Amino acid sequence: MNISWHSEDPPDPIRIPFAGWLLVLLRGLPLALLVFGGLAILLMVRLAERPLFGVRRPVTPFITQFVCRNAFRLLGINYRTRGGLMRRNGAVVANHSSWLDIFALNARKRIYFVSKAEVATWPGIGWLAQATGTVFIERNPKKAREQAELFEQRLLAGHKLLFFPEGTSTDGLRVLPFKTTLFAAFFTKELREQLHVQPVSVRFLPPKGEPDRFYGWWGDMDFGPHLLKILAAPRQGAVELIYHPPLKVSDFPDRKSLAAKAAEMVRFGHETGRPAGN
Repeated sequence: MNISWHSEDPPDPIRIPFAGWLLVLLRGLPLALLVFGGLAILLMVRLAERPLFGVRRPVTPFITQFVCRNAFRLLGINYRTRGGLMRRNGAVVANHSSWLDIFALNARKRIYFVSKAEVATWPGIGWLAQATGTVFIERNPKKAREQAELFEQRLLAGHKLLFFPEGTSTDGLRVLPFKTTLFAAFFTKELREQLHVQPVSVRFLPPKGEPDRFYGWWGDMDFGPHLLKILAAPRQGAVELIYHPPLKVSDFPDRKSLAAKAAEMVRFGHETGRPAGN
């Protein structure tokens, strides 16, 4: 079953002029060196980090954070944030508009993504996801208990897990209702009293003269052409992260009420550009 979100309007056509192809080279080559050079360094450090610290990763997340922050500098995309980072153990939830969300959220906070299992097989993105400690899950009810135990292991190790409860990416113009399945893992006896969930709104502002959904990546859109479009843009826009006050899991009776409150806060930040409660 295809669960991707599809717009009623088809994606905007991608046309890259000659000057755009020069920008692809000028931005793309340094970006590739940054990402894959950072990946090589991370893998070498992880060879020593794994036997010494096991599931804990005291060093390699800083490499990921450095790479992601500087990726926006190379692309020329303005990067800004509002609101404070959660210091407690727990999870982070955000709306999902583009593959750029992964870079944006990693650039500010040392986190570990939760992703569908098939992402691990994608060329490029899958390798990066595996190297940076992504938690891969299957959409299989028979695996629910096993996956909840994996969540517990990672959360109790101090990892902050991030997932996209919409379950799909969109055009960036909306926040879809949050699916509640993954929230259930926070309500186990071992975790409920300890954990908090921080909602984050991700807002993309398009380059001047481009449609509002310029950075959106959804439906059946291919990664390669979308990347080329962004590399070729003569002017770039901005990405803004709005960090909302953390929610204590034990303050909510069940996963549905927690998911609904998180979605409400994310939607507020997406629409206003302000943290909830401000």
